[in-house]
Amino acid sequence: MTPYHVIILDNRFTSYQEEECILRKADAELKVVSSISEDELPHEVFDADAIIVNLCPLGAHTIKKLHRCKIISRYGVGYDNVDVEAATKAGIWVANVPDYCKEEVSDHVLALLMDCIRKISFVDARIRQKKWNIHQGVSISRIRGKTFGFIGYGRIARTLHEKIKGFGLDKILVYDPYIDPEIILRNGAFAVSMELLLETADFISLHVPLTEETRGFIGAHEISMIKKEAILINTSRGAVIDENALVKALAEGSLYSAGLDVFEQEPLPEESPLLSLDNVVLTSHMAYYSEEALRELKSKAAENVAAVLQGGKPVYPVNSIRHSVKHI
Repeated sequence: MTPYHVIILDNRFTSYQEEECILRKADAELKVVSSISEDELPHEVFDADAIIVNLCPLGAHTIKKLHRCKIISRYGVGYDNVDVEAATKAGIWVANVPDYCKEEVSDHVLALLMDCIRKISFVDARIRQKKWNIHQGVSISRIRGKTFGFIGYGRIARTLHEKIKGFGLDKILVYDPYIDPEIILRNGAFAVSMELLLETADFISLHVPLTEETRGFIGAHEISMIKKEAILINTSRGAVIDENALVKALAEGSLYSAGLDVFEQEPLPEESPLLSLDNVVLTSHMAYYSEEALRELKSKAAENVAAVLQGGKPVYPVNSIRHSVKHI
């Protein structure tokens, strides 16, 4: 039997031992290519039986050319770089890994929040400039008694919720129209409207996928509703926030601070005005990362592929197709 051919796009890892071990059991050969653009895809991609992708976009015009492909498996929770509708029409499974980094991302939200609250990066930079008096131009408030707001209440948000229960917060608010308010209440939070959350919360953390519905979800109008003393944290997707509106609010002081791990354009451009603001903490889309999470991510992305090549469906399907095996 001729082995299946599996292609990994955008070569971002130093080793593929986990993927090779899993795919070998499905009689699949693995090849890694360093494509980060659809315009740079080598011809062999279009003859692959399966694709594992990280950041490289896979739009409708590319998916139409995937004559043998049975599954596109995404390294990660989000899958906005893959045209799911086009894949479904082509009879191609799309899969992700939705549960691999809830501990890491929730930890990272806490790290960004604590930095914003306690002004760690701000003060560190000034100490290195031989500026010691922290009371000049710095205002710090305590956490106890404040209100925390979740926009989106999936796996990561719920893991974070458990971690902040000992902080002495006054209230925890949730906006998520897809979650039963009774579930939110049982977890010790209150389901509220978006408007009430934005107007009330002292700390706001975004946990929504990037879709057509959520693109620019937090725009100038929404930002204007947030309390002047509030802190906004985003570890979901950069395009969920109107970055220009956010920069304006931070620069004018109408928003106290922000902690951002994701951006509209990545890597963050050298000319980005965010780099000149001292009331924002920036990290490089790294919230997902730990050695343990990386191994889990790589294994589960490959398990999605192996399951389909062996005649089943992905462990974590994003779409639904009529046949589990695409006939050639």
